[in-house]
Amino acid sequence: MTGTPDGPVTVAITRRADPAHGTEMHAWVQAGMTMAQQFDGYLGGGWVRSGVGSGEWHMLYRFADASSLAAWEGSPQRQWWLHTAQGLVEHTRTERRTGIEGWFDPPEERSLVEHTASAPPRWKQATTIWVVFFPLNLLATVTLGRLLADVHVVPRVMVTTLVLTPVMTYLLLPWVTRRLDWWLHGRPRRRHG
Repeated sequence: MTGTPDGPVTVAITRRADPAHGTEMHAWVQAGMTMAQQFDGYLGGGWVRSGVGSGEWHMLYRFADASSLAAWEGSPQRQWWLHTAQGLVEHTRTERRTGIEGWFDPPEERSLVEHTASAPPRWKQATTIWVVFFPLNLLATVTLGRLLADVHVVPRVMVTTLVLTPVMTYLLLPWVTRRLDWWLHGRPRRRHG
């Protein structure tokens, strides 16, 4: 699945390398993650191995949107990085996912080394969710609340949450998060114009 311009894109790549070159592979993977981190829209990444002594490496990185991902994937820095692994790494599979599902695949019994951009403080995350949730819940209370006023509380709440959850998850929260990214991560706000 390819990403949409409006949402995060997670890329999962499987690569194979001779287990005897684990040290070189580790250094190569870390170099790539460090380079990707310098690009706008980078949200984090990591890698796992299938097991001790395995030659299979599963890499994961995430960008804020398809255009940010395209800038990284088309960059001379990434091309140089990929070129440095010729003879060391065999590329076996790439998968792209949009939304949050890419972060929830279980790593099974694999060792995980994660290299991610620091997460915003929880109070900023909670504030951002509230900024979306309060007006949306208020609107739902005024509209759906009136329509469902005579319905028992359990089905009424169930209908309301079934409507609000996808609106928050797929539309409003990603939109607000992109606009508050500078504040969430403590960076100067970019001026457009």
